[in-house]
Amino acid sequence: MTERLLVRQVRGVAGRPWQQRLVLKGLGLRGPGSEVTVQNERAMRGMIRKVLHLVVVEEVAAAAKAKAPAAKAAASAPKKGKS
Repeated sequence: MTERLLVRQVRGVAGRPWQQRLVLKGLGLRGPGSEVTVQNERAMRGMIRKVLHLVVVEEVAAAAKAKAPAAKAAASAPKKGKS
């Protein structure tokens, strides 16, 4: 079993019960197209199961998680040149 899950919201919350809206908010999803990476824990899997008809879930490899911070740090590094 992988240690992280990528959750992407593909459907909106219009017309859905308030409990499902709260679950999406608890997962950190803000609307269709938003995505978040969460721990693969029992509680998170239970939250995902409640809104499975609104989201798409993918397993994330541990190696891919390690690459992301390095790329982000390189992108935010100050650029050299004339000021």
